[in-house]
Amino acid sequence: MSNPTETSIATPEQIPADLQKLAIALHSIPDVYAAQLAPLVDAVVESTRRRRRILTLVQEALGQLRLDMKYLMFDLEATRRERDDYRLKLEE
Repeated sequence: MSNPTETSIATPEQIPADLQKLAIALHSIPDVYAAQLAPLVDAVVESTRRRRRILTLVQEALGQLRLDMKYLMFDLEATRRERDDYRLKLEE
């Protein structure tokens, strides 16, 4: 039986181990039952992959946000130092 579940097993880093075991167990049951369960397992595998991609995107966005915040804080401190320097020069 060839179905998309076989390709889902090829990428173990994207799918939890228990879901991989379920996909493998699907191949050991009779084809009549496997045909009924395969679409459900495939849907769960695809949902898991989609959630993993979304989580990765969110983590990357948070990392970029943290970096942007560091640059903004540095810029703010530099602006404050420049302001203070100009005030001292004006007072002199």
